Amino acid sequence: MLPAREKILIPAGHSFRVLRWERSLRDVECLLSPGKGTRIVGEGANWHFHQEMELTLFSSGEGTRFVGDHIGSFAEGDLVLLGEKLPHYWHTRGASTGISIQWHFPESHPLWAFPENLELHPFFKRADHGLRVTGRTAATATTLMHELTRSRDSSQLACLLRIISLLAHAPSADLRSLSARSFSLSAQSHYEKAIAKSVQYLIAHYRDEVRLEDLMRVSGLSRPTFARQFKQHSGRSFSEFLNNLRIQAACRELKQSNRSVLDIALASGFNQLSFFNRLFRRLKKCTPTEYRGQFVK
Repeated sequence: MLPAREKILIPAGHSFRVLRWERSLRDVECLLSPGKGTRIVGEGANWHFHQEMELTLFSSGEGTRFVGDHIGSFAEGDLVLLGEKLPHYWHTRGASTGISIQWHFPESHPLWAFPENLELHPFFKRADHGLRVTGRTAATATTLMHELTRSRDSSQLACLLRIISLLAHAPSADLRSLSARSFSLSAQSHYEKAIAKSVQYLIAHYRDEVRLEDLMRVSGLSRPTFARQFKQHSGRSFSEFLNNLRIQAACRELKQSNRSVLDIALASGFNQLSFFNRLFRRLKKCTPTEYRGQFVK
């Protein structure tokens, strides 16, 4: 699903951009120096991509995380590193707060003139799949990100380099790839708006019966064109994407409610319990009842 490309404007006098939000991903402050910033319209609440790498921390809030072909739940403390041109979107439930750092260091960037930084190339490439950061690495990175928002000039740049180095040398247990495939999306795609509308439709209507004809109507594309473009840019067919949305909704209900598995399956958009159980086991490697048992105190 090809999202809209976000054009990121790095502030004058800076080599990267620091964003902070205190309630909504749509109302974001671009930090220029400690105590000084400018308000911008955030794109995190829309399915989008950009040339820049991005490190995003949710200090509070919860919802569903979309990174490439990955769909998963997130909560307070979620820390994710995104590679270049990797589509992403955070569907939050209620208010949230957090920090994002965005940078673009192409081959011609002065950063690579220092031989000590050449070892970062493989790590940046690994980030093409998106990396969820956990453990002590996440705790240290979170502290450094807050420190970065209070820094200025060369101290701020030094803080960013410390964060990148920390992540690049993190133990493998603290980094988990999110998307099964990497993406290299073109800013000139004729289909980006059409597919983005379809993605939003699926997210809004996953509990309902959704037909291919509905998405053709929303996108304005023919059946073969829609199916080809959706698969090409998401790594999934629309039905696979839809079923993953439904399973994530079911997981949330299993953790937070005492409703029966049947009621949860039906409320999540499945009309056959047997299919729900088979799909759940395939995706989560356990039954719905076993999954719920992991969260019973």
